Amino acid sequence: MASSQAELSPETRQEQFEQGVAISLHLWLSLTVAVQNSLGGPDSDDKRDWFAGAIVEMFPSIVDLAKFQSQPQNKNKSPPKDPEAEDVEATLLQVMWDEFETNVDDDSEVEVAERIIKARTQCIAGDFEFVEELRRRWLATKGKTVKVEEVDGGDQETDWESEDDDEDDDDDVEMDEAPALVAAPKERPPPEVDDDGFTKVTRKKR
Repeated sequence: MASSQAELSPETRQEQFEQGVAISLHLWLSLTVAVQNSLGGPDSDDKRDWFAGAIVEMFPSIVDLAKFQSQPQNKNKSPPKDPEAEDVEATLLQVMWDEFETNVDDDSEVEVAERIIKARTQCIAGDFEFVEELRRRWLATKGKTVKVEEVDGGDQETDWESEDDDEDDDDDVEMDEAPALVAAPKERPPPEVDDDGFTKVTRKKR
């Protein structure tokens, strides 16, 4: 992988991390089912993009961290900390419940949080291989839908199925296209944040 100055800039690392978050959510089966069944309403797809932006905002910007570390007066100060994995997991569950009326009870949020944190760690180091791996996985699922027996059931049988619909022309999609990520819209405020900058969530008992 090339390692030019532009590719390793804080802006590029932040952009890659944001893509890692967005792709991680697109690969989350529970969220995919919720979006495809419009459990978040007619704008479920847009809510998923907002969801990615809300998760990104839990983490200090890599650009801001670079500026912090470059200032001499901050030499002996600790930079802003990333949220704990448990906080990310709890936020994933909370948003799924609040925005998609979906109670995730299969612990899949743990894997999603692990992906996000791994992408974060590697992007800070200028290593984008894991994000590329996630992107390849996401591209492999494009044009497929999740078949579910019961959306509201407990243990659901899920299956990825190819859509051989000629009207859905995947040739219009760039192979390096990545999921969209948008900031939280004004009409839907992000989760409440405490004085330390962490999202306040209540982990539901499962």
